[in-house]
Amino acid sequence: MILSVNQIHKSYGNQKVLNNVTFHIEKPEIIALVGPNGSGKSTLLNIITNIIKPDQGEITIFGRRNNHPEIFREVAFMQDNSVLYDYLTGYDHLQFIGNIQGISKEQIYKTAKRVGMDSYMNKKVSQYSLGMKQHLLLTLAILNQPKLLILDEPLNGLDPTSAINVRELVLELVSEGTTILLSSHNLAEIDRLTDHILFLKKGQIINEDISIHRKISYKIEVDNIERALFTLNDAGIVTTQKDKYLFIENIHIHDVFQILEKNRLRVLAIDREVSGTERRYKNVFFENGDTNENSSV
Repeated sequence: MILSVNQIHKSYGNQKVLNNVTFHIEKPEIIALVGPNGSGKSTLLNIITNIIKPDQGEITIFGRRNNHPEIFREVAFMQDNSVLYDYLTGYDHLQFIGNIQGISKEQIYKTAKRVGMDSYMNKKVSQYSLGMKQHLLLTLAILNQPKLLILDEPLNGLDPTSAINVRELVLELVSEGTTILLSSHNLAEIDRLTDHILFLKKGQIINEDISIHRKISYKIEVDNIERALFTLNDAGIVTTQKDKYLFIENIHIHDVFQILEKNRLRVLAIDREVSGTERRYKNVFFENGDTNENSSV
């Protein structure tokens, strides 16, 4: 079990923020936590990462309690930019975390380049745009190559090109076996990224399988399209070809990556399209005129 969240309760004074929240993640995938402001998303992520304590309930990560000292060698949390220091450079931040975790200078530069911030990481954070700060936060989060990556609004402040690059990076990380739990208000980006969605309404998970209501299509470019087409169809995954791309619908993409890797086939590019999330969001949050959004907690 990668992540197990069991019967989590949290209140601030008389305000009930989380009420018996329970869900489990068993295999590498991308899971979105979706809800309006005030639904408890940030509180839940902070509890999962042991930043704040629940009033009741238990969380285990890779079979161990989330306060176990070894856990956070395998887990990373991308927080908001309030954790950054304006008077330090991006590299200063990366080097500080790298020294704590025993990460080499070579790995720091490699990760910064992968995210796309290598050209400005020697500038002070005071000179960064919101999008540049998001890049730094993401670089910090993946520096130790975590098995579980938790992202709070990862696409906030990114221009379209940067958002595409981050989306492709997230899909690459999952193909490498990383599990990603993210929160976001951007339903279009959630459609492009996530395998499953957890709707959080008034502090409770709405237990409906969103995948039933979504059509998920993947467009994949590989290094040997004929062999990949045969391999996937032979494995029982219905796959079609158009031009230089393979098209697959409603399948767990990590299974596809495993089959291709086992057969020494390399994925060059991947994109996905999903429909149905906005409709489900409206059904969950707009029923009975329930459209109010409170301050974020």
